[in-house]
Amino acid sequence: MDEDIICIGCGAVLQSDDPQKAGYLPKSALEKAKNEENTDVYCQRCFKLRHYNEIMPVDLNNDDFLALLNSLAEKKALIVNVVDLFDFSNSLLSSLKRFVGNNDFILVGNKFDLFPKNSKQSKIKDWMRQEANRMGLYPKDIFLVSAKKKLNLESLISYINDQSQDKDVYFVGTTNVGKSTLINAIIDMMGDIQNLITTSRFPGTTLDQIEIPLENGHFLIDTPGIMTDNQLATHLNAKDLELISPKKPLKPATYQLLPGNTLFLAGLGRIDYLKGESTSFTVYVARNMYVHRAKTTNADAFYEKHKGELLAPPSPDDQMAPLKGKEFKTEFKSDLLFGGIGFVTVPKGCLVKTYTPDGIGLGIRRALI
Repeated sequence: MDEDIICIGCGAVLQSDDPQKAGYLPKSALEKAKNEENTDVYCQRCFKLRHYNEIMPVDLNNDDFLALLNSLAEKKALIVNVVDLFDFSNSLLSSLKRFVGNNDFILVGNKFDLFPKNSKQSKIKDWMRQEANRMGLYPKDIFLVSAKKKLNLESLISYINDQSQDKDVYFVGTTNVGKSTLINAIIDMMGDIQNLITTSRFPGTTLDQIEIPLENGHFLIDTPGIMTDNQLATHLNAKDLELISPKKPLKPATYQLLPGNTLFLAGLGRIDYLKGESTSFTVYVARNMYVHRAKTTNADAFYEKHKGELLAPPSPDDQMAPLKGKEFKTEFKSDLLFGGIGFVTVPKGCLVKTYTPDGIGLGIRRALI
């Protein structure tokens, strides 16, 4: 039986090539289904949803995402954009502004538990709102949560119930922001609703949506994660992504630098200190990520010699773009941003050049801590 087999849960064509794509089923299970000519088969994602009440992430390309947004524009909906607080500008969906229409949308910043314990929520929310406004987006409200630790979820669930009396709620987000983990945490907190969770097709698309009943008779709807090239996470293998992803609150590490010094953040980030006084650079990255100080004059040679080994990740087998830099002058105490990796706090009056592969995720903000 060579023809395609369709998942009876979501309608996706079953495939065994990519676990992150719709319709994935392990190769052995797919071959068994083909050999037995069994057409009543679930993909792995639908199987786990049906039997274990567990939502798995699935990726979405840009064309499918535009179809999804067009679909949302025609509905009365509350839209929830889940963002990664450590890669905010790249996980905020700037294209939402063309499709939100008259619908309200809110921002949910995930991974708040990884910020140092002295971080002020109000300061982080103000920064998120300013960045969203700068991109033409005006969220009705902003929440800081931890899907993993189930932090601040009660207030989010209460808000969703209050604001969805006459509409469904759609969760959207890029890959690797923890959206599926957040949905699973919400399901867990809502009690035994396993048999009430269903899947259906997005109008005009081949995408499935997961519908979770709310107390008010409407639904919380999970959508596939959107893949974007401007996230470092999409360019790393799973092992390297695990290495750079913080598991515990970020612990600051301070380095005394002079102009002419360079800091490497493993092989994925670099800061050249170009001009200023002798001063402290405070690094906030995953605790097991290697940070190395070098002279800028030797930095290029050091990087070429040690990338993929001492300066890892990336691994030698990763197809990573060359480091590309951008200069910043700090007008006040600032955080240099390395999207998906972390940030480095530097004082006022420093001229620096920061680098990542292809310049992905570079930015600056007024210091949050």
